[in-house]
Amino acid sequence: MMKQVDFLYRFMAILMVLFAPFGAVLAQERAVFEAESARFRAQVEKDGLALQTMLDDDLYYLHSNGLVESKQDFITSVTGGKIVYSEMMATEHRLRRYGKTAILYGLLIVRGMYEGEPFDIRLYYTSVYRKKRGKWLLMNWQSTKKP
Repeated sequence: MMKQVDFLYRFMAILMVLFAPFGAVLAQERAVFEAESARFRAQVEKDGLALQTMLDDDLYYLHSNGLVESKQDFITSVTGGKIVYSEMMATEHRLRRYGKTAILYGLLIVRGMYEGEPFDIRLYYTSVYRKKRGKWLLMNWQSTKKP
């Protein structure tokens, strides 16, 4: 009986060593999804201070209408009322991670107002995040309207 218990403990220890990296990978992927969800919330809430900490200084933000914005341009648009997001909800999303870079892509429902005109669109999107000083920062966004 003692040999069986000893074998079981050793077997469990080996499994923990083998599968521990998968847990770390899943935690990192969850952190990227959480960063994106927090950014969507900050956009809806017009929280410029939060956006300042979530966006890479070299942000390239390409809207579905062709408008390109830098980090400061984007924050100004969101906080100044040029674009007002009332809802941003990913209905599908996938992630690919390459070290400190993560690429998310999927389908997003976006509702709000742009220059006083309401919009309710579905977007295919790609976002690129990089991990910098322990935080996942958005460095690139591109979206296309779903026909």
